[in-house]
Amino acid sequence: MLSRRNFLTAAVGVAAAGGLAACAKEDEGSSGSDSSSGGGKKITLGFAQVGSESGWRTANTKSVKEAAKEAGYNLKFSDAQQKQENQISAIRSYIAQKVNVIAFSPVVVTGWDAVLKEAKTAKIPVILTDRSIETSDDSLYVSFIGSDFIDEGRRAAKMLEKVLEKAGHKGAVKIAQLEGTTGAAPAIERAKGFKEIMDAEHKDDWKVVVSQTGDFTRAGGKQVMAAFLQSNPDINVLYAHNDDMALGAIQSIEAAGKKPGKDILIVSVDGVKDGFVAMSEGKINGIVECNPLLGPQLMDLVKKVNDGETVERRIKTKEGDFLQEQAKEALPTRKY
Repeated sequence: MLSRRNFLTAAVGVAAAGGLAACAKEDEGSSGSDSSSGGGKKITLGFAQVGSESGWRTANTKSVKEAAKEAGYNLKFSDAQQKQENQISAIRSYIAQKVNVIAFSPVVVTGWDAVLKEAKTAKIPVILTDRSIETSDDSLYVSFIGSDFIDEGRRAAKMLEKVLEKAGHKGAVKIAQLEGTTGAAPAIERAKGFKEIMDAEHKDDWKVVVSQTGDFTRAGGKQVMAAFLQSNPDINVLYAHNDDMALGAIQSIEAAGKKPGKDILIVSVDGVKDGFVAMSEGKINGIVECNPLLGPQLMDLVKKVNDGETVERRIKTKEGDFLQEQAKEALPTRKY
């Protein structure tokens, strides 16, 4: 996944209690017909995005913006640049602006109770997208829409089983793990799901010999993998929590004179186009898909919440798993 910063950042105002300014760009929705319940005032949605750290996130942002425009919503959008304090400030700004609904993809799992209590006091419903949180009060948000990251970790382990079998691998499996952003739900849960399968079914032959965050970025994956190869030159498997880190790691593997996809088997998560290109070239062995195109589902959910309808607490996205032989066939149809 390429990191594309295709939108500018500007300061947003914050409530007096906030004390911080979130780096953000705010976009208005469609200028067409009003789109709230009963044809009344247009729905205003405040969306606080994690950042623009990866191709997956770029696709996710594009999906949200396009879907909001199509729905005729007034979208106020902010880019937190992967900083929780920026996201909290953006949410406080949305509260001060009295938006109808707030949605955000949390940078990390913890530390949201105070600002979400402020939103609840202001009677502004909150929707979580892509990433979950840990909270002492589940009533602080109305719904979560996104992937099951623990299951993605399990799927990655089962994918590795197929990859090892196809490669005819015999002997010890020495795994390097590139983790996502420390404290982020996908990093925690993708590691947990993978370990669950490893401990239950491969306790004697699989071992994670080194594991460190690459912060979901290509540069991070490249840098950390280079260090991995110096400290553990006998690594024969890489499990990356996203494609961007896997793509960065491939550069370091090749620089070390090894062949990615052969000398070091690679399984990653996301399913962006650049990942499929690498897989079609034999450099990634398998990808577990995590669908970023949440915009249309989110806008449907926003309308229901704004209209006071009862909604599901957990809404999952549809995803698939892909091996090398499927990459070339699937590549032309990839939308992100």
